[in-house]
Amino acid sequence: MFTESIPFLQVVVPILPEIGLLILLLTVLLVDLFTRLVRKRTLGVVTGVGMIVIMLANLFVGFSLVNDASYAGTALGGMIRYDMLALMFRTMVLIAGALTAFISIDTPVVGKQGEYFGILTVATMGLSLMSAAADLMMVFLAVETASISLYILAGFLRDSKLSTEAGLKYYLFGAATAGLFLYGLSLLFGFTGETNIYNLAAPLGEMFAGDDTGAFAVAVALLLLLVGFGFKVAAVPFHFWTPDVYQGAPTSTTAFISTASKAASFALLVRVFDAVWPVEVAVYWTGLLAAMAVITMTLGNLLAIVQKNIKRMLAYSSIAQAGYTLIGVVALTETDLGTAAVAFYMFMYVLTNIAAFTVISVISNTTGTDEIADFAGLSRRSFPLTLAMILALLSLSGVPPLAGFFGKFFLFAAAVDAGYTWLAIIGVLNAIVALYYYLTVVKVMFVDPNEDTRPLVITPAFAAVLWISGVGILLMGVIAAPWWNWALNAAQSITAMAP
Repeated sequence: MFTESIPFLQVVVPILPEIGLLILLLTVLLVDLFTRLVRKRTLGVVTGVGMIVIMLANLFVGFSLVNDASYAGTALGGMIRYDMLALMFRTMVLIAGALTAFISIDTPVVGKQGEYFGILTVATMGLSLMSAAADLMMVFLAVETASISLYILAGFLRDSKLSTEAGLKYYLFGAATAGLFLYGLSLLFGFTGETNIYNLAAPLGEMFAGDDTGAFAVAVALLLLLVGFGFKVAAVPFHFWTPDVYQGAPTSTTAFISTASKAASFALLVRVFDAVWPVEVAVYWTGLLAAMAVITMTLGNLLAIVQKNIKRMLAYSSIAQAGYTLIGVVALTETDLGTAAVAFYMFMYVLTNIAAFTVISVISNTTGTDEIADFAGLSRRSFPLTLAMILALLSLSGVPPLAGFFGKFFLFAAAVDAGYTWLAIIGVLNAIVALYYYLTVVKVMFVDPNEDTRPLVITPAFAAVLWISGVGILLMGVIAAPWWNWALNAAQSITAMAP
C-alpha cells in the first residue's frame, strides 16, 4: 500500500518528520498549558517519546519508499531531497533530540519549562530540514530556524552569567557568519539564476573556466559558504564560540548542540559539496578543507589537553572531531567512501557524546560544577556511570572494538582510497594525542581520591539514555557491518537518483 503513486503522499512523505514535529510542538504546548507544576516532568517524556515515534515512523516509511521512483529525488518543487542520506541524518537528529529531552527531565530549571521543550522541538525541525535541503532558500531557512532556536537554548538560564554569556556569544558569532553565508548564497543565485543546488554546477563551471574575473567571483562565493559551514561544524578558525557555549549552556543543550547540530551541518555540507561545485572548483574546495581538517583536529586536541573543566575539554574534543570528519568530506570527490564515512562517524558521534554529557549531567546535579576533578573516585561511587563514561571516552579516542574505532578507520580508509594518505597519517597521529586527555579523565575516575561521598542519583530518564547510547556504541562497534552498509547506501543515493 506504500508504493501506490498518490500525489498527496508524494507531498507528505518527504516532510513526514517535520509534520510530526509540528504536531509534537503543539502537543507539548498544550500539555504545558494544562499541566500543574508538580507534574511538569511529563513534558520531557512527551517530547522524547514523541520524537522516537516520529523517528520510527520515518524509518518505516522511508525504507519502504526511498527507492521508489515516485518518491525519490527532490520534492516540494525541488526544496527537499528525499533520499537515503536524508533518512539517515534525520534519524540521527531525532535520536539526539529525543535523548536530549530525556536528559532535560532531570536537569535543574529547564526540566519543568514547557517553552524549553517547545524550542527544542523547533530546533530539531530546523536540523531535520537541513539534512534534506536541496534549494538555496530552504538551506538558509533551515539553518536559521535551527540556529535561532539554539541561541535561545544556550542562554536559557537567565540567572546564570555563564549561560547568558553563552547565548550572547553564540548569537553574535552566528549572526556575523549568517550574514556572510547568506551573501555567498545570494552570489550563487546571482551567478546562475538558479536556487536548486542540483542546477548550479554547470553554470558555475562555465563561469569559473571563462576568465579570471569569473573564477575570482566563484572563489569568493566558495569562501563565504565555507565561513558558514565552518561556524556550524565548529572548525578552525570559526570555532571561538564553542568552549564558552559548551560550558555556559545547560548541559542538556550542550549535548544537543554538540551532536544534532553538528550532524545536520555535515549532512548539508556533504550535499552542497557534492551537488554545487563542478570538478574545476572542487579541487580548490578540497584543498581548503584538507588544510582546515589538519588545523582543526590538531588545535582542538592540543587545547583539550590543558582544560580543567570537562565541558570545555569536550568542546575542544568536538572541534577535533570536526577535523576528523572533514577528512571524509575531503575524500568526497574521489569515492562514495568519503560520504559513507562521514555518515557513519556522525552516527557514532551522536551516541557517544550524548552518553558523555549524560554522565556529566548526573555528576553536576550533585556537585554543582563541571570540573574534571569532580570525577575523582567515580569508580568507587558509581560503577554504571564509570562504565558509561569509559565507553564514551574510549569510543571518542578510537579504541577497538567500540564504534569510534570503526568510525576513524572508515574515515582514514576513505582518505587513503582517495589518495590523501598524508591526511590519514596526520589523523592517526592526532588520535594518539587525543587518547592522552581522554585517559586522563579515566585516571581521575579510578586513581584520584575524593572526600565527597554524596550519592549520585541515576534517575530512570538518565538510565534510559545511558542504556540506549551505551548499547548503540557497542553495537556500532561489534556489529559495524549493517550500519556501514546503511551509510554506503546513503552515500550512493546522492548521485544514484536524478534530481
